[in-house]
Amino acid sequence: MDKLNIKVILATVREGRFGDKPAKWITEKAKEVEDFNIELLDLKDYSLPIFAEAVSPADVKGVRANPLVNRWAEKISSADGFIVVTPEYNHGYPSSLKNNIDYLYKEWNKKPIAFVGYGTTGGAFSVGQIRQVAIELQMAPIRIAVHIASPWNLVLKDGTLKSGAFDIYTNGAKKMLEQLNWWAKALKDARVVK
Repeated sequence: MDKLNIKVILATVREGRFGDKPAKWITEKAKEVEDFNIELLDLKDYSLPIFAEAVSPADVKGVRANPLVNRWAEKISSADGFIVVTPEYNHGYPSSLKNNIDYLYKEWNKKPIAFVGYGTTGGAFSVGQIRQVAIELQMAPIRIAVHIASPWNLVLKDGTLKSGAFDIYTNGAKKMLEQLNWWAKALKDARVVK
């Protein structure tokens, strides 16, 4: 079997963000999975205009007018699964992620999605909301997620990560990646059968 194309999506685009740290960490952990081909997608590189298309993404056929949207669609379409790294803003997830999700439909269908959340509650509220959206997109949310609580305690005054900051989350990440691997294989096979 070919390797599974797993995209790690860094959901926040804020300056001085913490998100790049867990995104790099989970990317490295995912690279340890023999079956995975990993790519980190930073939404700063896919800053799409506010979604205001006349046609529903479910009805789009062929290419879109905006080349950046087409580039985003190609990345998502080529994936066999996803890991979203997201903060929690006011008990929700960032508008940057929602906007990029809403531009597509078929490209998300029948693929698993896992989560690394962070914030006061470990990103539990934001992850819960994204799970609901994922189900509407005919995705399979992975039950186990990594929830990084109080991330501000994991960085030094100069903004660098404390040594071993994510060690406590390693076992949970391993279990999440095992589930993602199983679901990605199963759904890839099912998508081929159609």
